[in-house]
Amino acid sequence: MSVLLESSSTSATMRRNFWRGVWRVMRRKPSRLAGAVILVGFAVMAVFGPMFYPEHLPRDQAAGIYAPPSVAHWFGTDGQGRDVVALVITGSRYVLLSALVTAIVTVVLGTAIGLFSGFKRGRWDTVLMRLTDMKLTIPGLPLLLVLSTIWKFGSAVEMGLLLGLLGWGGVARAVRAQTLSLRERGFIEAARGLGLSTPHIVGKELLPSMAPYIAMNMLIAVTGAVYAQVGLFFLGVLPYEANNWGVMLNLAVFGGGAMTTTAALPYMLAPLLAILLLTLGIVLVVDAMDEIFNPRLREE
Repeated sequence: MSVLLESSSTSATMRRNFWRGVWRVMRRKPSRLAGAVILVGFAVMAVFGPMFYPEHLPRDQAAGIYAPPSVAHWFGTDGQGRDVVALVITGSRYVLLSALVTAIVTVVLGTAIGLFSGFKRGRWDTVLMRLTDMKLTIPGLPLLLVLSTIWKFGSAVEMGLLLGLLGWGGVARAVRAQTLSLRERGFIEAARGLGLSTPHIVGKELLPSMAPYIAMNMLIAVTGAVYAQVGLFFLGVLPYEANNWGVMLNLAVFGGGAMTTTAALPYMLAPLLAILLLTLGIVLVVDAMDEIFNPRLREE
């Protein structure tokens, strides 16, 4: 009983020390805190923002269509007289949920395949890496264009799953290279010499060493997923069943002539600024990842 209590106390202490280290790393550069605030803000907007608006946004008859920015409508109105900021907020849920699903699928699949391939080597490594190479040779955009003719992507989860299944190859290759390098290190050899099981070595020794790299890849996968889905909706190859930033860009450019006239320009700029701000937040947080997961750097 005392051993269990001591183990629990040690784990709690380690968690507290970790989060204190994270706080020190984030405070060291105000830009990192700004990035974290941006990401939290987008998460809150996607989760709670749409709750404050009806499913079909009302039209402001007084302001009219493509109204200029004002106190009532910070980025004006769209071609139907709806508030542009409200459209950005309600459209964020589809974009961010599908991006999160994409990142999870990409990192889980890529990390699992890369770890297993690099640690086992031999026949399994050859087979898995040939499959990965085949996956990497398939052009993503043309495949998405073909699939869009038979799959409507009305659900954000469906979109995220597909993008994740198409995007794990690069992560698998990179994780395998990291695993091949780490498996020859002294602490892995010592773990083998102690007779520790493969799951223990992979889960307790290899994974923590690659945590910064995996975390960075997850955040980068979010930006890639946002660009991919927004691009598909902007090109008009997917139906406008879901409100999102890509649909807004398409309607602003091709419906409102935002590239030739100034009337619909705020309607185009609003989702673009949201995408740029999200990317900036991710870049600023990625800057802190290596220090957060490296105890030596945290203490410097």
